[in-house]
Amino acid sequence: MKVFANGLEGLRKLRGDWRRPETLLIVMALAMPLSFATWQALLNNFAIEEASFTGVEIGILQSLREVPGFLAFTVVFVLLVMREQTFALVALCLLGIGTAITGFFPFAIGLYCTTVLMSTGFHYFETVRQSLALQWVGKDRAPLFLGQMIAVGSFSGLAAFGLIYLAFEIWELGMPWVYFLGGSATVALTLWAWMAFPRFPEKVEQRKRLFLRRRYWLYYAIVFMSGARRQIFVVFAGFLMVEKFGFSVKAMTLMFLANLFLNIIAAPLIGKLIGRWGERRALTCEYIGLIGVFLGYAFVSSPWVAVGLYIVDHLFFAMSIAIKTYFQKIADPADIASSIGVSFTINHIAAVVIPVFFGLLWIISPAAVFLAGAAMAVLSLALARMVPPAPSQDIVSVFTRAPAAAAAD
Repeated sequence: MKVFANGLEGLRKLRGDWRRPETLLIVMALAMPLSFATWQALLNNFAIEEASFTGVEIGILQSLREVPGFLAFTVVFVLLVMREQTFALVALCLLGIGTAITGFFPFAIGLYCTTVLMSTGFHYFETVRQSLALQWVGKDRAPLFLGQMIAVGSFSGLAAFGLIYLAFEIWELGMPWVYFLGGSATVALTLWAWMAFPRFPEKVEQRKRLFLRRRYWLYYAIVFMSGARRQIFVVFAGFLMVEKFGFSVKAMTLMFLANLFLNIIAAPLIGKLIGRWGERRALTCEYIGLIGVFLGYAFVSSPWVAVGLYIVDHLFFAMSIAIKTYFQKIADPADIASSIGVSFTINHIAAVVIPVFFGLLWIISPAAVFLAGAAMAVLSLALARMVPPAPSQDIVSVFTRAPAAAAAD
């Protein structure tokens, strides 16, 4: 009887152990890629083969996709009536629903509308998730934990891409049903998380108003360039594979699978590396590498070289953890929720216009699109060198020493 009682007590402790904020972040990291990976894997083929898109239409679609990211600052207003944890789960459901219905609208207006719905859920979720992670995880553990979250998301995406490959190769499902299954899986896992986890209290009450801090200027600049540069990869690297090299859905999925498998291994190691190197050195390494990658994209003539560049490019994204941990170190803890929303808007200022204008440039010269990406990486490198070796609330850049009291400026 005593053994049985001890066993029950152990189960209660285990239950208490897993119902933690960090576990919820991991569950959400698992749920998101089930939809987004499905949407991403099928988009270029669906747009070209089903909706007859050219570079112009895909540019318009990608610009529309970034509008919710540009409006991410409105998160602060939603938080006046809804807790961050609740909002994260609601946004995750919107992502799943938008993905689930995408395949049933194979025409331009339908694809634009479902993309905006999916993107609204995705961008609001990412905004709130980043805020929660920086609030719930200590500064000393943040680089490793954020790397682990990327690895978990990559594992989930790996599973999604594997199922997509089976759906086309073995089960012979059409794209609409693959979209539906991927989106529904996210919705189901989100509803389980809603019921399984308690509502966690805020460690620090967040300021629920919009503001820009002069002391965060370098963070804003790095985030802006990151958003501009990332659009080149997100919009045109995958489009290059389909349009120039004729990759099929199965070929694109296999490439994504290799990408995610490497991320499962590499992301936690990169998180550890950032913790040891510091943000300045990590960002410098990332931007030097991206200059070479974009120059490679501009002149690539072999599909195998293009795949290699795509994989290396994606691995460098894991180093963007350093942008988040840099902000965590310099920020007033009460500024995190609002500032992350504002930073998402800053990140998407260029993202709203770049796909349209670069889509037009793509028709003239695809190489010019990637050369512009290399120029953006050069500017990002210059900004990275302004990050101090040991950032803090008192030392925010190599030029500026700002006391914590300046948070009210």
